[in-house]
Amino acid sequence: MSAIPTVTLNDGTWFPELGLGTYNLRGEEGIAAMTAAIDSGYRLLDTAVNYENEREVGEAVRRSGAGRDALRVTSKIPGRHHGRTEAVDSIKGSLDALGLDRIDLQLIHWPNPSVGKYVDTWRGMIDAREQGLVRSIGVSNFTEAMITELIEETGVVPVVNQVELHPYFPQGALRSFHAMHGIRTESWSPLARRSELLTEQLLTELATVYEVTPTQIVLRWHTQLGSTPIPKSADPDRQRENADVFGFRLTDEQVDAISALERGRLWDGDPLTHEEM
Repeated sequence: MSAIPTVTLNDGTWFPELGLGTYNLRGEEGIAAMTAAIDSGYRLLDTAVNYENEREVGEAVRRSGAGRDALRVTSKIPGRHHGRTEAVDSIKGSLDALGLDRIDLQLIHWPNPSVGKYVDTWRGMIDAREQGLVRSIGVSNFTEAMITELIEETGVVPVVNQVELHPYFPQGALRSFHAMHGIRTESWSPLARRSELLTEQLLTELATVYEVTPTQIVLRWHTQLGSTPIPKSADPDRQRENADVFGFRLTDEQVDAISALERGRLWDGDPLTHEEM
């Protein structure tokens, strides 16, 4: 497996083109799974307050042989912590749970527009960055209009927007908006969990052509779109397979064909209506 490449975010920091989702990786088994991923070359671990595993993520970082500066740890502020001072307090709580001296990328988990505090939360994240608590700040599940509001109100552009993105929901318009503003797209549920995606004829045929798996075809599609996928797996062999997608390249026509599988959101996660606290 070749090393996972990196890109430079709009604040000058580096960011891997593929990372590890850690949802439901808890306890000693979760720590072991994350440590195995780091040992096999992963450099991005994605967690959140609501995943209830920040302690395990921090422990995996400490147990790994990669070194702190070689890793990027992401966490996310939950809806119940929205607000300027609340955001800073939430980040401090995450740092305590992680046992780390900084968070590399801090995101707002969901905008929760009915609460109306995501701009104040963004201001708190800017404060936390200025205090050295976090290195980079971004958002998750934000629309173009919401990001525009953040920029207009504060002058600070998010480095990342982490959103539902997979061949059934390729988010073309949002990705174009991101590109215009220098925002890195990040894909949650990149393999469209609990769907028939990986049995699609197009993907199985391409997997045969490139002598890889349908999973690898999809993850390579993400990276060629300019998005960082964060597949979750506790199995070391599957982790290595998921990350081993940089040794081949799809044609532009094949990328477009995969994007043409579009059918829409799969889990009713519209940021205008879906809210999580």
